[in-house]
Amino acid sequence: MIVVERLTKYYGEYPAVRDVSFQVDKGQVVGFLGPNGAGKSTTMRILAGFLTATSGRATIDGRDVFWDPIGARRRIGYMPENCPVYPDMRVDEYLWFRGGLKGLGRRDRYSRRDYVVERCWLSDVRRQLIGTLSKGYRQRVGLADALLADPPVLILDEPTAGLDPAQIRETRKLMRELGKQHTMLLSTHILSEVEAACDSVIVVYQGKVVEDGSLSAVRQRHKGKSLEDIFVGLTKQERV
Repeated sequence: MIVVERLTKYYGEYPAVRDVSFQVDKGQVVGFLGPNGAGKSTTMRILAGFLTATSGRATIDGRDVFWDPIGARRRIGYMPENCPVYPDMRVDEYLWFRGGLKGLGRRDRYSRRDYVVERCWLSDVRRQLIGTLSKGYRQRVGLADALLADPPVLILDEPTAGLDPAQIRETRKLMRELGKQHTMLLSTHILSEVEAACDSVIVVYQGKVVEDGSLSAVRQRHKGKSLEDIFVGLTKQERV
C-alpha cells in the first residue's frame, strides 16, 4: 500500500531525509519511530503531498505521490502533529466542510460525520467552537478529519499528543480497531503505543532507516531486548 524508494529531502544543504526506503503492506499497522529531528514528520508530509522530495519515489496504493498527487491524496487520511483546524468553526461545521473538500456527497457527509464524531469521542463538543477546545480535543478533531472519507491508508503523526491518560488508552484501543480496516503508518514517541497497536516498526535516525521489520523479528535480531532498549541503542540516546 505504501512503497518508498530512496526518498531524499534537502532543506538547503541540510539532508532531513537521506535515501529512505521502506514498504507498508496492506492491512499492516506500522510504528514509525525516531528521535526529534530524525526525519519522521518530513517523510510523512512528503507521503501526504504537503512537501516535495528532492529525489526518490513514493506510491500510495499504486498512485505515485509526485506524478498523481490528487489520486494519492484520495487514498490517504493524514493527521499532522499540529492539526491545522479552523478555530472559528464549530466541530460539526468543520467536519461538514472537510467532507465536502474530500468529495463526499450530502448523504455520505451526514453519515460519516456522525460516525467519526462518535468514534473520536466528540459528541459532547460537536456544536462547540474549535478555538475553545483543549489541545486534546483538537487532536480528536484532527483524527476525525483523517477518518472522514474512510481512506484505505492512514498516516498519523503523534495522534495521542495532548491527550490525558484515559484518552490515550481509548485512542490505543481505537488504533487497534482501525488497524483491522486500514493500512496505518503511525508516528509516536510512546513505545508502549507501538507495542500495543503495531505489527511492525521502522526506526529512523539522522534521516536514515536504521531498523525495519516485524516486532518479533526486530526483537530476535537484537537478542530479545525490549523495544525501548533497541530504540535507545539504535538512536544513540542516553538513558536517564
